[in-house]
Amino acid sequence: MEEEAPGAERNHGEQPLEELMKRWNLTNHDLVAISTEQLTHKQVQKARQGRQLTLKMMQKVCRALNVAIWEKLTPVQKEQYFEYMHKHVFNYAKGYDPLWKDPNLNMMA
Repeated sequence: MEEEAPGAERNHGEQPLEELMKRWNLTNHDLVAISTEQLTHKQVQKARQGRQLTLKMMQKVCRALNVAIWEKLTPVQKEQYFEYMHKHVFNYAKGYDPLWKDPNLNMMA
């Protein structure tokens, strides 16, 4: 029987956040710079790589993501923008649906 490395159950692999940030052309620094909640580069990197975060931290990352995207949108796009929730950004979040289709696809960079 194969033994798991310590902490392996807390690593969930690359997250939907990673793909969203690539599609919206955002960097870790973009989220850190726009966050008013003292988000760090290390926290964003852990979120992208799939290290399990607390609900509060997932929500903090989502808020920063939404604000960073919002700043890139035109007034017309802002009216149509669908705000991401943690269940859309993290595959281990309660309510995550792997078949969910992003309603913002037509606005992405």
